[in-house]
Parts: sequence; C-alpha cells; structure tokens
Amino acid sequence: MTAPHQGLYRHVLDNGLRVLLVPDPAAPVVGVAVHVDVGFRSEPEGRTGFAHLFEHLMFQGSESLEKLAHFRHVQSSGGVFNGSTHQDYTNYFEVLPSAALERALFLEADRLRAPKLTTENLRNQVDVVKEEIRLNVLNRPYGGFPWILLPPVLYDTYPNAHNGYGDFTDLEQADLDDAAAFFDAYYAPGNAVLTVVGDLDPAEAAELVERHFGDIPARPVPQRPSFAEPEPTAERRDEVVDVNAPLPALALGHRLPDPDTDRHGYLAHAVLASLLTDGEAARLTQRLVYGDELVTDVSASCGLMGAPLDARDPDTFTITAVHPGDVDPQRITAAVDEELATLAADGPEPEELRRVTARWASSLHREHDRLMSRMLALGSAELVQGRAELADELPGMIAAVEPAAVAAAAARLRPDARAVLTVTPGGAA
Repeated sequence: MTAPHQGLYRHVLDNGLRVLLVPDPAAPVVGVAVHVDVGFRSEPEGRTGFAHLFEHLMFQGSESLEKLAHFRHVQSSGGVFNGSTHQDYTNYFEVLPSAALERALFLEADRLRAPKLTTENLRNQVDVVKEEIRLNVLNRPYGGFPWILLPPVLYDTYPNAHNGYGDFTDLEQADLDDAAAFFDAYYAPGNAVLTVVGDLDPAEAAELVERHFGDIPARPVPQRPSFAEPEPTAERRDEVVDVNAPLPALALGHRLPDPDTDRHGYLAHAVLASLLTDGEAARLTQRLVYGDELVTDVSASCGLMGAPLDARDPDTFTITAVHPGDVDPQRITAAVDEELATLAADGPEPEELRRVTARWASSLHREHDRLMSRMLALGSAELVQGRAELADELPGMIAAVEPAAVAAAAARLRPDARAVLTVTPGGAA
C-alpha cells in the first residue's frame, strides 16, 4: 500500500484490482464502491442498453448468495445501496455502519467473482428494464430529452450516438451467451476500481480487501478504444415529437474540449454553464425568462449526464429550453448566440465570475460532506480521469478559471459546429 496522498491510500492487488482507501472518521459509517470501466459507449452494436441491463443482473444473486440476498444483508445492517450506468463506467455501492465493512466487502467481491447469470434472471431483468424505460422515457414528458435524443444529432459513430437506455428489440434478443461474454470481457478485476471511504483503519481495511478480493482470478483487461470522431463542420438539425410534452422544447449541443489534454479549457465550460443558467441572475435566465420572455425554463450543463469530468472525450455541452408554442425556436437560438457573442467579446464581469465560482465551490464542498457523494466522485475520477484527487481539487480548479478562459469557451460554442434538436409536443405539426 502506497503512502497516503491527500489522505488517500492506493494499492493494486495481484489480480489487477485498483484499491483506494480514504479514512474519514467524521461519522461511524463506511462506504464501499466498485467502478467498472464499461459504460453504454462500450456495449456491442445491436445490444443497445446492455451495460445498463447488466447492472441490473449484478443484483440478482451470485454463486454464494441467492437472489435478493445482497439487498437483505445491506438493509439489515442499516445500510443503503444502489448502482448506476454512465457513458464510460458502471458503479455499485453501499454505505453502512463502519462495523459492517467486512460484510460490504464480501458482498461486492462475491458478485464481482461470479454473478448468478441464468435465463430466468435475464428475462426477468429485461422486463424490469423495459418497464423502467416506459416509466422514465416513453411515458414521461421530455423523458429522453436531451441525453438520448441529442447525441444522434451531434455525433455519427455508434458508441457516441446510440440510445444507452436500450431499444426493446435489442434487449429482448439478448441471451445468456451475451451476458457471459460481457462479464468475461469487462468485469475483470483489472478493469475496476474499489473505493472504500469512511471510519476505517487503512491497514485493517487493506487486509480485509485482500481477504475478499485477492483470490478473484485475474483475467485479460480489454483495450479501451478511442471514441473520438471529427467535430461537426456545419450546424446539424433534427426534430422529434413527444406526445407527452405540454410545451415545445429546444436543445443545443456542442462538443467539449478533451478533459485529458485541455482540462482548464474544459472546466471553463463548466463555469460558462453556470454563468448562463445557474441562479436567478444568470445571463440566459435573465434574458430568456425575465427579459424577452421567450422560455419558461432554461438550463446549461457541462457534460451529457449533467456532471463535469464524468466521461472521457468526446463529451457534450448542452443548453436546453422549454418554451411557449407561439415562440419561434429561431428567436431563442438567436438570443443564445447574442449572449455567447457578448461573453466571447467581453468576458464575464469580475464580480459575476467570483459569485459563480464561489457558488460552485460551496456546492461541491457541501456535496462532498456526504460520504456517498465523495466516495463516488473519488472512484469515478480515478477510473475515468486517472486521478481520484481531482474530486477534492475540483473546487480550487473551478475557482482558478479566469475571465479570458470563459470568453474563449463562449467563443468555441459556434453555431456552425452545433446540433439543434427541437421537440414538438403532442404530435402537433
């Protein structure tokens, strides 16, 4: 185990599993998370939604535990648990009283070693995922807007453009061979990061990790492909109908800088998103909602899933708006372009920038006061960006963004390199 850096201990098991141990005695609880280097951008063509489906399968028992035993063991310890699928990773996690640390490590190691893959579990979870899609996308206003609907307009390649939630036909055609191949390819110990945060002794925790994870056999780690593709050279447009939407909507999508090679420029876009729509005084809120009264709601985000540094390159800067039916979407895009042009020419006011970056830092610190949030941020930063410490350094990095960088970010969001998606409600023309 390496010497601690910023209170974080690193260790790599012989089977390749990367381990982060982060003592935090603030409360008598401990969190355990496993981040696996596979998200919906890695799922096979013709198997849309498979990464998310497999997340469900990992909760259906193992060779040692029957179905639902994981739930029962965590909850009977007074803990909570969940999992989620992102563009480039899938995570599994629980937070429990610190006395239950070994139980949590056993549970995560057990399913990483041998999940229970059966025809019954597969068919049952396909039905569960289909119902989840109906609830969250098909039968909900703006359900796939913009994270499912915008990528096919902005991107060309299957990994970047396809529906990560899944197509019903693809999900129904999945079989046990697909599941076994997916597990063998991506759920190798060397393709994962284990993060343990909370009221723990690093030496004792390291011994427990070795006891439960050390005998999982090593397997080849897949070579991670590049998802890079050329940026758009002209504006791209598409329109969809949402039969559940009460009002029209608009989404603008732009490519972000690579966070690996231009992290400062990438984070300037995160600050720009806050300047545009975070709070009542934000520029697009003032202009579009209160000034011109063109929209009922407007939002900007750095990252397709709404969080910065949550994915590798390429990722998406989005601006979304819901507007009355008698407002021409072109008026909204023209107003957005004018505000971006002003920021590109003049940059933000110093006090405006200070207010936004202070809010960012405060929000991040408050979020990381929650053990679960900090644990997940550390694990994803280690897996996706290569340094868990970025999660703790992010408030300072945001605060260091200067006006010129924000101006450059605004200038980068050009109309001739964006995607424009319009949503028409209720099937009306």
